Amino acid sequence: MVMASALLHAVWSASIKGSGDPVAFNVLQGSLTVAVGAMLTPWMALPELGAQVWLLLAATGVAHGLYWYGLSRTLDESDLSLAYPIIRSTPALLPFIAVPLLGEQLSLVGGLGIAIVASGIWVLQGTAPRGPRGGRGLQLAYFTLATTVAYSLLDKQVMAQVSASPWRGELPRSAVMYLLISFTGWLGFLPLALRRLRREQLLEAWRRHRVRSMAAASIGFVGYGLILEAYRTAPASYVVAVRQMSVLFALGIAVALLGEHTTWRRLLGGIATVTGVVMIALWG
Repeated sequence: MVMASALLHAVWSASIKGSGDPVAFNVLQGSLTVAVGAMLTPWMALPELGAQVWLLLAATGVAHGLYWYGLSRTLDESDLSLAYPIIRSTPALLPFIAVPLLGEQLSLVGGLGIAIVASGIWVLQGTAPRGPRGGRGLQLAYFTLATTVAYSLLDKQVMAQVSASPWRGELPRSAVMYLLISFTGWLGFLPLALRRLRREQLLEAWRRHRVRSMAAASIGFVGYGLILEAYRTAPASYVVAVRQMSVLFALGIAVALLGEHTTWRRLLGGIATVTGVVMIALWG
C-alpha cells in the first residue's frame, strides 16, 4: 500500500508542478475533493467520532493547509527534482518526535538509514540555483518539510483513535478520514491561496486544467487513503520512510515528462535518500 501511494504521490506532485500555476491548481483540486466529501457525508458515520478525534482533525487540518500552501509555493519557485526530495525527507526528522511522543522504537540500522537520508538532502541542497529565487525555493521546501512532519504525526494519532473505536459507517475509516482531513486542510489553505490569486487566474486554471485537477484529486484520494490505512497498524516513522520511495519516481518523472535537467549531484542525493529508505524498510 505504501509503495503504491509513493508512486501516486509523485504523479500527483508532478501534475501540480506541470500546471504552471500550482496555487490555483491546488485550489481547484481541493475544492473538488471537498465537494465530493460533502456529497458522501450521509455515509460517513460522523456521530461515531469522539471529541478527541475532532480536535486532532482540526489540528491536522491546519498542518495540511500549510502543507498545501507551502507545496504550491515551493513548486512554483523550484524544480521538482530539487524540491521534492527535500519535502519528502520526513524520515530524517519524524522519529525524533515519534519516538518520545508515540512510544515507537527505532533500531540502530533504522537510525543509520535516517542519517543517510539526511546526507542525501544535504547533497541536494548544494544543487539549488544561486540567487534570491533559489534561496527562497529552499526556504519554502524546508517549511513544507516541517508541515509534513506535523501532519504525519497528527494523522497517525487520528487513525489510532478511530481504529480503537467501533465503526459502523458504510465507507472505510481511511476514506472518511481522508475526506475530513481534506476539508479541514482546505479551510486552512484557501484563505492563504486567495491572497495570492486573482479571479482571472482561477478562471484560466479552470479552463485549462479542470480535467487534470479532477484526475489529481482522484490520485490524491487513493494515494493518501492508502497511507491512512497503513497508519492503522504500522509505526509512523516507517510508513513515512518507505513512502520516501516516491523520490525515485519523482526524479524519473521530472526528467522524462517535465524536461528538467537533473545533475549527478541531484541523482546522488536522490539515491542516498532511497538507500536510507531501503535500510529502514528491510532492517529497521
